[in-house]
Amino acid sequence: MILTVTLNTALDLTYAVPALVPHSSHRVNEVTERPGGKGVNVARVLSALGHDTVVTGFAGGSTGTVLRELLGALPHGPTDALVTVAGNTRRTLAVVDRSSGDTTQLNEPGPHIGAGEWAAFLGTFGDLLPRAEAVALCGSLPPGVHVGAYAELVRLARSAGVPVLLDTGGEPLRRGIAARPDLVKPNAEELAQLTGAREPLRATRDARRRGAHSVVTSLGPDGLLAVTPDGIWRAAPPATVRGNPTGAGDSAVAGLLSALAEGLGWQDRLARAVALSTATVLAPAAGEFDREAYEDLLPRVAVEQHTPAA
Repeated sequence: MILTVTLNTALDLTYAVPALVPHSSHRVNEVTERPGGKGVNVARVLSALGHDTVVTGFAGGSTGTVLRELLGALPHGPTDALVTVAGNTRRTLAVVDRSSGDTTQLNEPGPHIGAGEWAAFLGTFGDLLPRAEAVALCGSLPPGVHVGAYAELVRLARSAGVPVLLDTGGEPLRRGIAARPDLVKPNAEELAQLTGAREPLRATRDARRRGAHSVVTSLGPDGLLAVTPDGIWRAAPPATVRGNPTGAGDSAVAGLLSALAEGLGWQDRLARAVALSTATVLAPAAGEFDREAYEDLLPRVAVEQHTPAA
């Protein structure tokens, strides 16, 4: 089983409009509603790849009820182990401009989590760890959760001997990486905030020196850069695609985590991550990927090892 943690789950709404024009009224052509949050998106992709997956984190209020209903209705979807809280789960809104392919994202902050609710989550997390092959800790922290929460969860996973991937930003990333996760996957902006460096290779190396076993950095449409004990790697899709990038990074995490659970090497991990993230851009909503595009892209992803050792 692969365990994904989404402390700040969300009900993802995607609106498609012919063209997004500021200060004007729009007629929405298409609306999609999905259970979301980074770890939920990761879990949905993992399940689609055939992995037994469990989702934990928080859900509450009327929005949380809808999220759980949608999650439960997914065919062969992840198992719901979310902890119920008093506050209302947040919503995220993506507005897709059909004319340009660009997406505008609006994210609510999430419910306040009390001390008792955090303790209940820790109990659930501890109960699930012994069955987990790998753990992904994903996304922002909701109000009320202490900034060192991911560092705490990384230490618990490491104590249980479970490989752990961290995908977050800001101070939670800074503290979490010092707890020595097996893999960290920041995007370029999160990496720059952590290290102060804008050059990707320098920043990724700096991030790894801060405690992570390996660091994989998103380069947007240019693919991924990885600094690992086995070397420095770059992986790029065969072509740039246009579409909705929401969830592409989550699909990359799913690719890395699934390949790790299957015992694959870095070349296969990175190829799968890039193919999945690119195929997600071509899908209508986060947490989904275009399977035909994924199968076509996978053998064509260019993966290069730049040095024999990092």
